[in-house]
Amino acid sequence: MRASSPDFAERPPAPFASGRDHAACRAAIRQGSRSFHAASLLLPPGTRRAAYGLYAFCRHSDDAVDEARAGTSAAAVVRLQARLARAYAGDPADSPADRALADILAAYAIPRTLPEALLDGLAWDARGRRYETLSDLCAYAARVAGSVGAMMTLIMGVRDPEILARACDLGVAMQLTNIARDVGEDARAGRLYLPLRWLAEEGIEPDAFLAKPEASPAIGRLVARLLDAAELLYARSESGIRGLPPGCRPAIRAARLIYAEIGREIERAGHDSVSRRARVPGRRKAALLARAALPRATVPAPAPCLPETAFLVAAVSAVPAPTAVPGWWDLGGKVVRVLDMIEILREREALARESAP
Repeated sequence: MRASSPDFAERPPAPFASGRDHAACRAAIRQGSRSFHAASLLLPPGTRRAAYGLYAFCRHSDDAVDEARAGTSAAAVVRLQARLARAYAGDPADSPADRALADILAAYAIPRTLPEALLDGLAWDARGRRYETLSDLCAYAARVAGSVGAMMTLIMGVRDPEILARACDLGVAMQLTNIARDVGEDARAGRLYLPLRWLAEEGIEPDAFLAKPEASPAIGRLVARLLDAAELLYARSESGIRGLPPGCRPAIRAARLIYAEIGREIERAGHDSVSRRARVPGRRKAALLARAALPRATVPAPAPCLPETAFLVAAVSAVPAPTAVPGWWDLGGKVVRVLDMIEILREREALARESAP
């Protein structure tokens, strides 16, 4: 049974997504993000399945905007907004990700503000928006990543504002790390996320850098500043991880550790993310997965919600929690749980092979 809210259409409790749809969503994360996929193996089966569905829709949305022809990205965002509306109306588009999303939105009473924030961030990308300050950049990161952190928290059954604030911190930190890692790749695609005020302080003209992106001590200093900002948020997120259900903590801590390690790899490369792209080796990733089961000895004191993510936390407070999460994530009970475990064992064996010398 789900919460009563104008965000959600009245519809029968049977799920839209089939076993084949869930398999397609699982394949999307396996192909799209090795880091998230590795961390996801530590989630409980039902939570993992929902996370895959959410990831698949987010991945599809990002790809749809990135792959749109020049001048048509805005139209791609409009189409995504229409698909989101259909998912909330109980009439999802004919796609595994859309069917899985429709089930997730209703089952976990996810307020519409959260996925709409993601699409808003993609619309900013479509317009080629640039960011004057770190706060402006965090407002973007709140939309494309903080919103996902908040939705994942709801999928894990937690709606506490303090935990949601820390989940948003983690999402923003990951996005800042992504930006720090992809400075060169973004520039060659005509995209610029480094704060304009920082560039001006270093005497760097934005369009000149985009025309000829090259590694330099000045760009390296800006990358270091981004990583410092991310590190503060990674530390703040730890208290939120401790507030999650025990079975979910290792996976989220693993994602946090792996993404923070991307920052360490950038540092080891002299903060050059123009001529190279940092990658965490498989052996190191496996070690971080093992370490994720151990909580940090010290956790920072509670901190106020980032101003840039406060609207996401407030949106959750405005929507009642579901009285119970439907059991249809089990898709038939013990047989499916056994098959799911076999699949996870295969994926862990593949990760072990990747990390072997």
